[in-house]
Amino acid sequence: MRLFDLTGKVAIVTGGNRGIGLGMARGLAEAGATVVVAARDAEQGAAAVAELRSLGAEAGFVPVDVTSQASVDAMVAAAVDTHGGVHVLVNNAGIAIRKAPQEYTLDEWRQVMDTNLTSAFLCSQAVYPHLKAVGGGKIINIGSMLSVFGGTFSAPYSASKGGLVQLTKSLATSWGRDNIQVNAVLPGWIDTDLTRATRAQFPGFDERITDRTPMGRWGRIDDLAGVAVFLASDASDFVTGASIAVDGGYSVQA
Repeated sequence: MRLFDLTGKVAIVTGGNRGIGLGMARGLAEAGATVVVAARDAEQGAAAVAELRSLGAEAGFVPVDVTSQASVDAMVAAAVDTHGGVHVLVNNAGIAIRKAPQEYTLDEWRQVMDTNLTSAFLCSQAVYPHLKAVGGGKIINIGSMLSVFGGTFSAPYSASKGGLVQLTKSLATSWGRDNIQVNAVLPGWIDTDLTRATRAQFPGFDERITDRTPMGRWGRIDDLAGVAVFLASDASDFVTGASIAVDGGYSVQA
């Protein structure tokens, strides 16, 4: 369907070498986009690119430290130089450090905030002139259910993801007249390396999540592919500033 066709579009996906980022990258690739996987781990990046190319897509890897403005600027420049432009940015890179609030050091707080929130601002700012130059584009910020709920052992993570929702709204209002749509995706409990560590740390956690989720299961990374394609495509041209939950109904349960 033409509205969802991403042929000729170039998409940068930070943290696209694994987990939710890779699930979204797969969806974008299958819809016809050229995908630039941007991450720190070159080995995982190469594996992700090989997988995307096996789907018939054009793909490449760019190393990046999303907490460094110079590195972010170089990432965007490399994508533009190699592929002729950029049309879509997925701000997915993120980390979590699990502790009770009183146990965090200031360095740990800053590490999470810089990686999850400041990076999205830096990447969006860097890509803005390129999106404007091609007549508009899409920015997709990856939040979390903890953008909505509090997290007992994830104060900086929750704060960063809540801030990402407000950043999404601000960029949407600022750049709407440039035909740039900015939206957030709020994944629920998705089966990734990050959440497997949580399940191992807290006995019974797996069952609590499954019991509360109407779909009766944890999400899979490919469950994020469809929403990524929608928000990256012409189908969402009048959708901006929104936060879309992809959580199997977890957030609608009392």
